[in-house]
Amino acid sequence: MRTYDNNRNPILPPDIHIPDGEPHVMSDGKLYVYGSYDADMENYCSGEYHVVSTPDGKHWTVHDTSFSAEDVPWILDPSAKRYGTAADWTHPTPFMMQMIQDMIKDMSPEQLEKMARQQVQGDATENEEGSWREGANQKRPLLFAPDCIEKDGNYYLYFCTESGMEGVAVSDRPEGPFRDPVRLPCGGIDPAVFIDDDGQAYYYWDQFFSSGVPLNEDMVSFDTEKVVKNLVTEEQHYFHEGSSMRKIGDTYYYIFADVERGKPTALGYATSDSPLGPFTYRGIIIDNADCDPDSWNNHGSIACFNGQWIVCYHRSSRNSRMNRRLCMEKIRILEDGTIPEVKMTSQGLGDPFGPGERIEGYRVCGLRGNAFVGGPEGEAERIVGICPGDEMMFRYLQGEPVYTELELESGGSGQLEVWLDDCLAAEISVCGEGKATVPLDLTGLERKDTGYEIRLVCRRAEKLEISGMRFLA
Repeated sequence: MRTYDNNRNPILPPDIHIPDGEPHVMSDGKLYVYGSYDADMENYCSGEYHVVSTPDGKHWTVHDTSFSAEDVPWILDPSAKRYGTAADWTHPTPFMMQMIQDMIKDMSPEQLEKMARQQVQGDATENEEGSWREGANQKRPLLFAPDCIEKDGNYYLYFCTESGMEGVAVSDRPEGPFRDPVRLPCGGIDPAVFIDDDGQAYYYWDQFFSSGVPLNEDMVSFDTEKVVKNLVTEEQHYFHEGSSMRKIGDTYYYIFADVERGKPTALGYATSDSPLGPFTYRGIIIDNADCDPDSWNNHGSIACFNGQWIVCYHRSSRNSRMNRRLCMEKIRILEDGTIPEVKMTSQGLGDPFGPGERIEGYRVCGLRGNAFVGGPEGEAERIVGICPGDEMMFRYLQGEPVYTELELESGGSGQLEVWLDDCLAAEISVCGEGKATVPLDLTGLERKDTGYEIRLVCRRAEKLEISGMRFLA
């Protein structure tokens, strides 16, 4: 178990990667986040889950392993029944076709032949080495995104594997450990669970075309004859994966990874007056496309915590699709039920950064170009890979103070423009590792209480790295 005090993005220490976060306020009043656990550079997720909790959005606990693939006796059983998924890879949607093209470009002729053979045999989701959908070569089973809910003093963790198996385990504590896994009669990924005001529980899952079904009273089974398919789809709702259900007033919100902008980097939502639809697409809540040059997906949901609505999502790092980090933003639910899209921020659940407060480089919330968050293993993370023309955004800096200087911590050499909103505040040249200070010219800067966006624009770079900065008043 680890504790960590922070209300900035990313929420957790840089070495802890918990993506796919499902936030739930449990009966003890704490916020619990149930997500996957990225453990290396080669795979999405890992073979274990870690629950994260907080009483106030600032003091966090990363709990010990709550559930492990090793706890599932049937996960590698070759005789275990295989359930089909809604995705038909022989008749792909436009985005499925894009995924296939991305996968096969790096495959050998032998791998392509094997994949084609599996398609003909009707087992396109798994082989003895792992999931072909990610071009993986796994020997240890992976646990993909989970969800959890409380009922009658028990906590039910719904999980899935990279091979499309789904199940549920139970605990008497929200952080686990979860035990006694039960196989569910469905195949796919990214389970979600929801209990309506009348006590009826519902289960959701799958990719490209989502499915939903009422759960039985025992919370670990359902009638397959009651499954409703195509609740949200790629064609009608830009649905990719990452199902999540919430209810606000009398309206049901289906939240998911959204491909409207070309990749599933956004969280979108659709609404209905019924938990099983039909659903109407409403828009995007947040998009993480600019978090990393190789940003690929998003997964999360919303919660009302201590009177404030928040969205939980993740950002990839280290110039990869993996190493995804838990992030949170404040959001609003308007009177008409819509959720205005919010930008990624560095401040997270906290207030804008103030005078003299260190803004670490790894808290950058927007990257354009080649730059990314990384650095040698074992060293503090920072912005690296910076090239001329790259832009790096931090949101937000308090708008009330009159700032006079910028102190920049960097390595290598280069030249940067420093912008506050649309005001060019300074140009700074750096050479060698250390701190450089430059006066700020804020002539023409429009004062505003909501805070300024900080934008660093690289004009020259030679092994330039940015570790952090302070704005002095």
